Amino acid sequence: DPDKELLGQGIGNSIAALFGGIPGAGATIRTVVNINSGGVTKLSGMVAGLLLLVVLLLLGPVASKIPAAVLAGILVTVGIGVMDYKGLKHIRRMPKSEVVVMFLVLFLTVFVGLIEAVAIGLILSSLLFMKKISDVIEHRTNSAPLQDFTREMPWVDEGDIIERMGQKVYIKHLEGALFFGFASRFQDMIKALPELEVVVIRMDKVPYVDQSGLYAMEDAIMDLQQQNIRVLFTDLHGQPKDLFERIDLVPGLVAYEDCFETFEECSKWLKSHVN
Repeated sequence: DPDKELLGQGIGNSIAALFGGIPGAGATIRTVVNINSGGVTKLSGMVAGLLLLVVLLLLGPVASKIPAAVLAGILVTVGIGVMDYKGLKHIRRMPKSEVVVMFLVLFLTVFVGLIEAVAIGLILSSLLFMKKISDVIEHRTNSAPLQDFTREMPWVDEGDIIERMGQKVYIKHLEGALFFGFASRFQDMIKALPELEVVVIRMDKVPYVDQSGLYAMEDAIMDLQQQNIRVLFTDLHGQPKDLFERIDLVPGLVAYEDCFETFEECSKWLKSHVN
């Protein structure tokens, strides 16, 4: 839970300041290494912290004798292990602006500093996001996060299909840009999924999808398919459609025959294929 983590860090830094301590922040790389090593509970993080404390208090003289070259080799190995290979695999197909920002942040991290790289990357990403949203303003949609994965109010064109097939079919209404702001919520939504046969994802009001939203969607679809739940898209258009096809989410994961131009076409398919 990011909110709890930030709250805990804030409380810890406040208490540390009373004793002349230096403020600290969470390190993603340690979390990734922990998870890759099989530590998935909160206890694993506590054990790692206690071991680090023991090393600092009792084994400092021993640790100081470890050659810097050995530590550098460990860091390089860990860095390779936590690389986002999925993003590198699709780098040629991603928007050039996002690729430029990624390499710029990488360059600044190595040759300038992490803080400067993060700050500049955050500013550039925010500007690019605002530019892309302004480009699709004609769609008159708002950037909004996904709602909790519960039964939703049907849209006007859905009629009584929810009442007739509600236990076997779930219709997910997406409104606004699918971006990093709610990628984690999209994953949480899947965990609460009831027993279904078909999930219909309505893309009518989604004007834009960024890289993190794209991968959140890809992971969600893979999770659904592992549960033998069929995924259908309706009204997939514009930038989202181009991006889905570029990384082979369509037709790689969702075949073209499962992508419908309108919900009316999808409704006819549901009536003929879902008992």
